[in-house]
Amino acid sequence: MTDADYTWPGASQAWLDLPEPVRARMVAAGAEQWQRIFDGRATYNKLWRLARPPVMTADALHTLNRISDRLAQLVLEACQRRARTGAELRALLGVTEEGTRLLDDAAPLDERLLAAVRPDVLLSGGVPKFVEFNIDSSLGGAFDSDTVVRRFVEIYAERGITELVRMAPAPSAVAERFVAIRTTLGLPEGARVAMLIDFDAEYPGLDNPEWFLSKLAPVIDIARDCAIDLVISPVATVTLDDQRRLLVNGGTVDAVFRLFVPNRVTPSAGIQAVAAATEAGLPVFVSAAAWLLGSKQVLAWLWSDLDSLPEADRALVRRYVPRTETLTADTVERAVADQPDLVAKPADGSAGVGVLIGRETDPEAWRDGLAKAVEAGGYVLQEYVPADSVPMDFVHIETGETVTEEVPYSIAPYLFDRRASGVCVRSGFPGCEGVLNLARGVLLSGVLVVD
Repeated sequence: MTDADYTWPGASQAWLDLPEPVRARMVAAGAEQWQRIFDGRATYNKLWRLARPPVMTADALHTLNRISDRLAQLVLEACQRRARTGAELRALLGVTEEGTRLLDDAAPLDERLLAAVRPDVLLSGGVPKFVEFNIDSSLGGAFDSDTVVRRFVEIYAERGITELVRMAPAPSAVAERFVAIRTTLGLPEGARVAMLIDFDAEYPGLDNPEWFLSKLAPVIDIARDCAIDLVISPVATVTLDDQRRLLVNGGTVDAVFRLFVPNRVTPSAGIQAVAAATEAGLPVFVSAAAWLLGSKQVLAWLWSDLDSLPEADRALVRRYVPRTETLTADTVERAVADQPDLVAKPADGSAGVGVLIGRETDPEAWRDGLAKAVEAGGYVLQEYVPADSVPMDFVHIETGETVTEEVPYSIAPYLFDRRASGVCVRSGFPGCEGVLNLARGVLLSGVLVVD
C-alpha cells in the first residue's frame, strides 16, 4: 500500500460537478416524490426531507474505505499491544461486567473483531476527520440509508436521468452484512439466524413494534437472497429449551445477529437466555469484545503510540484522526487553557450524550464539567474539528417548497468483513443545531456514486 492509496481526492464538489440541468431534474424529482422515498424511514424530523441524496465520486469513496480499513487495523493493533483477551481489554478500559453484557472473557483480540466497522467522519477543510470508530454488529442506519438512496435512483431511472449521468447507489450495507454473517460464522446455506432488537431502546418507530417489524420485511428478503433464513424478534422475548438452545419465534436458531449495543441493552430474561445460549456455543455476530475496540480511549492510545508506528501509519493518523488523549486530573489545567480547541467526550458514549464542546461552553461550566468528568472517569479530550457545511437541497413537507442551504453532515462508511459496504450520511437541515444525531432530527441517506 502506498501513500497515494490514502490521499484524499476530495468529495464536496461531486454534486456541483454534475451538469446543472441534471441537478435541477434530480432535485425536482426528489421534491415531488419525497413521501415515496422516505416512507417508513427513521427520523424525528417533522418539517424537512432531503430533495436529493449526497453525492460522491467513485474515487473518493474508494479512498475513504481504504483509509477506514487501515485505521481500523491500527485501532485493533493498539488494543493488542495492551491486552490479549476481551476480559483484559475490559479491565484496562474500566468497563464493568454490566457494561459489556454477553462478553466472552476469553475472546482473543484478533481480526475477527473487525467484521463490522463504521467510523464517524466529518469533513473539515475538505479533509475527512475520523472522530470515532463504531466497531460492533449493532451499527445502525444501514437499512434506512440503503433504502433512501435506492429509492432516489429508482425515481431517477423512471425519469431517464440515469441515462444522462452514470450513477449508482453505494453497495448495500444490509446485504453485505448478511454476507459477512455467513462468511465469518461459517454458516451453511439456509441457516436460520435471529436478528434481535431491543424494543425498549430509543429509535424512531420502536414504540410501535408491529409497525416497525412490518417495515423490516424487505430485510428478510435481502437475507434470503444471501442464503440466510432470517427471523426478527425483540430480544426480551427469546427463551431457552431444555438443551440450552435459543428459541426465537417458536424455533431454534443457528446463530444470532445482535442489533443492540452491549452496554445499553435493557436487562431482561431474554438477554439472560442469549448469554446462556452463547456460553453453550451459539455463534453470535459479532463478539461483544468488538464493542470495546470502539472506545474513544483507544484513539488516545493510538496517539500515545504514534512514535512507535511506521512513518506511513504515523502520517495517516496525524492527517485523519483528531488528536485524542485521556482526560485526567493532570490534564485539566491545560484543557482549561486550550478550551476553544478541545472537546471532552465519554470514551464509551454515543449520540452526543455527556459531550462538552469547549468553544460552546461557558468557561466556568467548562472547568466544572472537566472536574466532574475526571471524577466520573472514562473521558477523553479530543481536538475540536470544525465541520464543513455543504450545500444540500431540501423539501418542506408541509408547503412543498424546495430550498438549498449550507448544512453540516457526517459520513459513516460501513465495512463488513473488511469489505466496502455502503455509506450512511447524517445530514443537517435548515435551522438545525450542530450535533448530528437522530434525536435532533437529522436526515439519513446513503451515497449516490458518480463517475
